[in-house]
Amino acid sequence: MPLFSSAPRRLCVLRLSAIGDCVNTVAVIQAIQRQWPSTEITWIMGKLEASLLGDLPGVTVIPFDKKAGWRGYRQVWQQLKGQRFDALLHMQAALRASLLTLGIKARHRIGFCKARAADGQWLFTNHKVPAPPLAKRHVVDNLLGFAAELGVTDLAPRWTIPTAAADDAWAQAQLQGKPTLLLSPSASKASRNWQTAGYAALIAHAQGKGLQVALCGGPSQGERQLGSEIVAACAQPPLNLIGQTNLKQLLALMKQSRILVSPDSGPAHMGNAAGVPVLGLYADQTPRRTGPYLWQAETVSVFEPLMLAQTGMTLDQLPWRTRLKQADAMEQITVPMVLAAFDRLLAQTAQGDAS
Repeated sequence: MPLFSSAPRRLCVLRLSAIGDCVNTVAVIQAIQRQWPSTEITWIMGKLEASLLGDLPGVTVIPFDKKAGWRGYRQVWQQLKGQRFDALLHMQAALRASLLTLGIKARHRIGFCKARAADGQWLFTNHKVPAPPLAKRHVVDNLLGFAAELGVTDLAPRWTIPTAAADDAWAQAQLQGKPTLLLSPSASKASRNWQTAGYAALIAHAQGKGLQVALCGGPSQGERQLGSEIVAACAQPPLNLIGQTNLKQLLALMKQSRILVSPDSGPAHMGNAAGVPVLGLYADQTPRRTGPYLWQAETVSVFEPLMLAQTGMTLDQLPWRTRLKQADAMEQITVPMVLAAFDRLLAQTAQGDAS
């Protein structure tokens, strides 16, 4: 039975990080809002994540600064002082998130079932979200289970994340309205990055199809270095915007691009939410669990064959959180595989333009 047969008055959502997971959580928030527009929603999230999602319509966002130690906890609890919620959606199975719940007053404290919870999260909740069936094993489906437990019936995932006029204008000035392949080459883990030569081959191929290519990414030394290596490997250098955008500007770039290519990283989920077709490159996890939700079928993945060779098990036989441990896994993605997938996706976008 769902927890609520009518609109709850106040809900608190706890999902601190990471960028991709918080973007995926937006689908849960907005499913709740569609059914119960009068419900007040407070969302506690990380400071970086708040720079992207802090202006979601109808949501009060409380940033949590994990670098501040116990002071960060006290700041959140002070902002919540005197507030009581009908339900807390504890959507992050991490100890630091569970500790934050100690200062949140809520009748229903909803968390993952014990089989999927980590760091003892089940000890901090009094209502568990059951595991979805294998056909619904994606992280988005997993998170939407929280909305289902509340009583939300329309669980079709949709995203609306605003960008300011200034960010849209900045993106327009960079891309000049040209059809663009936006390439986000770097993931938070270097083992998820594809090969520099492969990226260069994709860039040349896209340019030959009449697309402008722009690189995007964060300001870290590793991301800047990878971007420089890719540019150096290209006969016709792409526009290099790595380290030159905040998250809102990056989202605006995505909204104005024809295709986004990305390994398993936050930008893949941002692109999915922005409505741009996403070509994901996957090896250490299955895109059926962590891929760009609306574009899972368009990903290039070597996870399944490599895992089968390593364990003898198919995807449906593997535990939900299984990751491939193979140092050269991304190198098994070949240039012809990526170019063929890119051409299929480009053809789809052309059909969409024609219709």
